[in-house]
Amino acid sequence: MTKQEVIQMGACNLDHSLEDVRNKLESQQSFLPALLFADVQRFLQDEQPQAVLNELFHLLKKYDLVSREEQEERNEGLQRLIKL
Repeated sequence: MTKQEVIQMGACNLDHSLEDVRNKLESQQSFLPALLFADVQRFLQDEQPQAVLNELFHLLKKYDLVSREEQEERNEGLQRLIKL
């Protein structure tokens, strides 16, 4: 899967700021694997395109409320997004 395909999976009409994404990441910290949380935090230290910020926000949104299976899928999406 390409970075563009990962981004398009969670297409959203709203643009989320870097601050929005960082706040969402912080709010989900206790539900995310510690290493993944740290990796996303490091990833956000560099400037990212708006589409990437939007996808990160989408993957983090309501993370704590989804099933374990959905969390695993989102973990994979987060890993793909920050590694590409």
